[in-house]
Amino acid sequence: ALTVRFITRRFIGDYDPTLEMIYRHMAVIDGEMVHFEILDTAGQEEDSLQIEEKIKWGDGFAVVYSVTDRCSFDEVMRLCFLINHIHSSPKRSSGSEQPPVVIVGNKKDLQFDRMVSTEDGENLSKALKLPFYEIS
Repeated sequence: ALTVRFITRRFIGDYDPTLEMIYRHMAVIDGEMVHFEILDTAGQEEDSLQIEEKIKWGDGFAVVYSVTDRCSFDEVMRLCFLINHIHSSPKRSSGSEQPPVVIVGNKKDLQFDRMVSTEDGENLSKALKLPFYEIS
């Protein structure tokens, strides 16, 4: 939903959230035209080789969890560790600079279904030294 919202500037409730997609988008940022290729992994369970290939593909990451799903929050640290580990590997030819990573808690509007507090997200982001946002 976040990717579709970013690209279309609308919320689209009717889409298949389990379908992995690559979206292409252009936007002007700070006066420059930027071309995006966004891989929406849809959070499906995958083997570690598939996850590693997707992390190698990316230049920046939004690690998204649902505030209504504690298990999705529990995956954030593991994914951030993998991103850091894979992108700091000496096998990568792009140098030692780490890609930008942001932690995003989604479904902020579903307060009555909340299983992860804002404080939990803030504490994790501080521990990982990454930016954190809660959105809906």
